[in-house]
This record gives sequence, structure tokens and C-alpha cells, in this order.
Amino acid sequence: MPNVELKQTVVDEIKSRLDGASSVVLVDYRGLSVEQDTKLRKDLREGNVIYKVYKNTMMNFAFKGTEFEELKNHLAGPSAIAISYDDPTAGPRILKNVAKDFDKLAFKAGVVEGVYYDVDGIKKVASIPARDELLAKLLGSFQSPISTFARTVKAIADKVEETGAETAASLVGAKVEEEVQEKTEE
Repeated sequence: MPNVELKQTVVDEIKSRLDGASSVVLVDYRGLSVEQDTKLRKDLREGNVIYKVYKNTMMNFAFKGTEFEELKNHLAGPSAIAISYDDPTAGPRILKNVAKDFDKLAFKAGVVEGVYYDVDGIKKVASIPARDELLAKLLGSFQSPISTFARTVKAIADKVEETGAETAASLVGAKVEEEVQEKTEE
């Protein structure tokens, strides 16, 4: 197979991996030991992130005409690419966590959900928690007011049971009037 066909095969492989990607991050991996690189690849694989080293010229051709085209400006020196599909912050987040231990690993740039980020921007994206973690926090914030409401309703029901509906209603009405008055005085 001629050299041009081999190169086109690699460009097509990169393009196919970019198709449907929610984020793409370029990193400089220069200086990582084999052990460090193995750990990095393992962590990314567990996060469902594709990590691969391609020649810069091949990535340059693959980026042309795509939403990742701005990344070609960062294709100098050794470059590796991390591609995420399901969770757009997975690649940047895992790379950031690994970079804490391996100071040789450096962000170059990235594109997350169609938006280009320089080094500083992609580091900020890497700080965003995973989607599941964000949903858990959101549900937790909903739970507190609902729990308070449930306790209040239960207290009213207990009061009705204890003192009768009329007495409970007058106590609840007095409590509501008291709270309204406190709010207006503030």
C-alpha cells in the first residue's frame, strides 16, 4: 500500500473518532515515563475516553472542516488526543487529575460541545464535576425543602389528631400570621 494511502487511512481513523465526540483535548505528554503513561491510559480507558498519539500532520488534516479545526493551531511538539463521547468533561477532568501527579503532562487546548478552549479555559472545564455528581447535588438541594415541607405537614396532621381540626386550624393560622408579620418587619 503506498504511503499516501496509509496516511489517508490514519486521517480517516481520526475523523471517524471525532465523529460524535462531545469533547476533544490536546495534551503534551513529553517526559512521561512508561509507568506514568500506562496509568494515564488506564484512567482514561476507565472513564470511557479514547487516548491516542497521532502525528500532528495527520491530526491537522483530520481537523480541517470540523468543529475541532481551531485545535490545529496547537499541533506543535508531541501531541496526544483525548476524545470523550458520553460525558464531555470526562477527558479534561481525568487528564487534570493525572496531571496533578505527573507535572510533565500539559494541556494544550480543547473543544467541548463545539466550544474552543485555550489552556486556561480547558483547565476550568476540567474542574467541572461529572454529570452524575452534579445531578446528585441538584437532587440534594431539592430534597431539603421537600423534607421541611413533609415535616410541617406531618406536624399539622399530628396536631389535628391531637387537638381536633378546629383547634389545629386556629394554631396553624396564628403561626402563619406570626411568620408573615416577622417577614414584613424585616
